[in-house]
This record gives sequence, structure tokens and C-alpha cells, in this order.
Amino acid sequence: MISPALPAELTIALDRALHGLSRNDAAARAASISQTYRDGGGSQAIRSATDALAYAAARMPATYAAVAACLNALNEVRPDFAPQTLLDLGAGPGTASWAAATAFASLRGFELIDANAALSALALELARDTRLAAMRYRRGEALALLAEAPAADLVIASYMINELNDARREKFADLAWRKTNDTLLIVEPGTPAGYQRVLALRRQLIAQGAHVIAPCPHDDECPLAAPDWCHFTQRLPRSRAHQHLKAAELPYEDEKFIYVTLTRAPPPQRPSRVLAQPELTKIAVTAKLCTAHGIVRAGAPRRDKPHYARFRKLSWGDAVFDE
Repeated sequence: MISPALPAELTIALDRALHGLSRNDAAARAASISQTYRDGGGSQAIRSATDALAYAAARMPATYAAVAACLNALNEVRPDFAPQTLLDLGAGPGTASWAAATAFASLRGFELIDANAALSALALELARDTRLAAMRYRRGEALALLAEAPAADLVIASYMINELNDARREKFADLAWRKTNDTLLIVEPGTPAGYQRVLALRRQLIAQGAHVIAPCPHDDECPLAAPDWCHFTQRLPRSRAHQHLKAAELPYEDEKFIYVTLTRAPPPQRPSRVLAQPELTKIAVTAKLCTAHGIVRAGAPRRDKPHYARFRKLSWGDAVFDE
């Protein structure tokens, strides 16, 4: 399991890049860029080195935490997975590549793709003098470069398919799967719209022979019914600088996300998944689980001490393996 906090090397590199930058100016730029994303825009709002730094300082911690949680879920199901090569699509400042490098010591080849010049320049700066310095960062339109990119053992697209329309998203999913030697991870914001995008991609690729590793314990249709939707949350610490950039009072942040991890071979086991924070009362712990047989509300009465102790440790997003 890797920590949701940024690795020390990345924190040092980011602090070094931020040195001398007005925190107030960075906070204003970060707020403006975030508003552009909320309004349906994309990374075109990031035009300068200052924009890229402001965006990275504000968003890298949460994006890293979400991707780390997804990779931890992958490692739970496939602890023997040791990818050699990574293809990071919509890589931005390289956040997903950092998480993958932390999760998998086996990674040797890092291929990143993004159209944004300021973010790609920042990614290369942050990776200087680190293991990621050998990355190959290709800048340009994602679909065009993806068609030419080499296949990789692990392909990640984090927080990027929301910038594509339906037709381009379908083409992207097809191309990304073709470039996947083993495992493909898609991460999106944990909103109903993000959930629907992931569901559509999941359905499309299962029809092409993909198998779900996580979070789903099956390849069937999602059993949740509207207005409910599948999403997860990851708590991460905020530094004082991060609090200032986000104009936040709390020393932590809860990042909500949705993801799907797909593989070419059926996984050896697929655990059930906790879909909400378990309810704890004086007499029992009750957890909402997605299982191979559908949605189940599983309870552990206090009198059953071993079962109760096990359920008390469960959190939203955890895997539950059959005993």
C-alpha cells in the first residue's frame, strides 16, 4: 500500500519550483483555473509556467491521492503485478506517473502524453534528478499521439476523459485498450457525470473482452439504481501552503473519485467492495457492499466479536475478501 500523501521527492521538487512565487497570486490563478474546470472547460486555461505551478500545487495532492487509492486496490487483487512500462494519458504535470512509480518499483519505461505545453514543461522540471527523469513526454493532441504511442503494461488516464465528447471518448477508449498489454486504469471525478462516463467506457471495453479488476467484483452491469451512483473518497493531508492555495481551513481534504481498472486476463479473485462509510451503532456494524451477486447490506453484531472487530476496521472503498 502506498500513502495518499505526495512522495518526499515530489514535495521537495514542487516546493523548489514554487520558491519565489507569490502565494496570493498562485491562489488566485488556482481558483480561476478550478472555476474553468467546473464550468466544463479544460487545461486550455493553463497557459503559463505560473498557471501550471498554481494548478499543480492546488490539484496534484488530491489527484495523486485518488490514483494512489486506485493502485492500492489493484495491488490488493493482483499483488504479483509488476509492470515494466507505463503510458500516462492526459498526463498534465505527471501526477499519475509519480503514483505509479511509487506503487511499482518494477517500472522502467515512462511514456507521457498531454497537449499542454506549460504542464509538460513543469512535469519535466519536477522529475529532474529523480527516477522519472528518464520519462518520454510527448506533447500534442491525445488521440493522434495515442495512435502512434507504444503499448505499455500499465495504461492510466486520470481526470481526462471528461474533456472529450462522446464520440471522441469512445475512440479514445478503443485506442487506449489497444495500447494496453495488461492493465488499464481510468480515474474520474466522483460525480454522477463522472460515474456515467466510467460506466460507458467500462461497458464498451467489456464488450471487447476486458475484465474488471476493481472496484467491481464482476463484469456485469452496475447494480446501483439512480439517484445512487458509485464513487469513493480518499482523505489526504494538506500542507499550510496547500491550505492557503485552496483557501481552506481544514488541515485535510477529502477527494471524491470514481475509477475502473480493466485487465486482459480474468483476475484470480475479485473481492466485494464497501460502497459507503459503514454505519456503527452500539449493537452492530452494517456495511453496504457491492458483491458478485449484487448490492448487499452486511451486518456484524457486537456479540459476534471476531466478525464485529473485522467490520469495525472497514472503510468506504475497502475490499472485502471471502473468508
